[in-house]
Amino acid sequence: MVMETRREIKILGLTLARGGSKSVPRKNIKPIAGFPLISYTISEALKSNLISRYIVSTDDSEIQEIAIKFGAESPFLRPHEYSTDTSSSVAALQHAVDWAEKDEGIKYDYVVELMCTNPMKTVADIDGSLNKILETGADSVIAVHRLEDHHPARIKKIVNDKIEDFCVKEIPESRRQDLTPDAYIRSGSIYALNRNYLMIDSRRYGSNNSRPYILPTERAINIDTETDFLVAELMLKQSKYRYIGE
Repeated sequence: MVMETRREIKILGLTLARGGSKSVPRKNIKPIAGFPLISYTISEALKSNLISRYIVSTDDSEIQEIAIKFGAESPFLRPHEYSTDTSSSVAALQHAVDWAEKDEGIKYDYVVELMCTNPMKTVADIDGSLNKILETGADSVIAVHRLEDHHPARIKKIVNDKIEDFCVKEIPESRRQDLTPDAYIRSGSIYALNRNYLMIDSRRYGSNNSRPYILPTERAINIDTETDFLVAELMLKQSKYRYIGE
């Protein structure tokens, strides 16, 4: 099979940024290491040579203004039905794709969701995920990272006040490095998707042709709590990589 040339391929980059964060109020635009959280994802998305158009989808006018300030497009405010606590990410992504395709009169080939709560991903991670989906023909390529000290064998349940293995039997007194096979968890961060897999199958992952992009653990942090903010801010301040301003 002859792979399409890159200039023929249309890739839509999307970031969903709801205004009503519950765990950390106004999380998506909360300052971290001197810049709004969302600006780190915007900066890396705009560095990509593969993304044809990049849009921030939000229901919040302040987030919209900040997104535009840092160079993203944010041409609409997302309707309420796609912005509630129970709204799915898939439905919000489908709304944004439908809007962009109607706006341009085209159909995109691929969609890449870049989550703004993972500020340490780089353009190399974004383009690496996109290159993998282009080269493999996968339904999706999603960012994962290896579980270092939380292998499934160490996960337990409590039954009648007794500790039992949850799903994988642990060999007593086994060392962390002895636990096999390596276990991985979805990082959030990056979902590179075949357009039809998202729009027709209404999925981001889970098929037998979903593939991994392995993030280094230090770039996989997902901010969901105030503690996560403190850890991520320290890591950003110590990082030699310049996220903003390059």
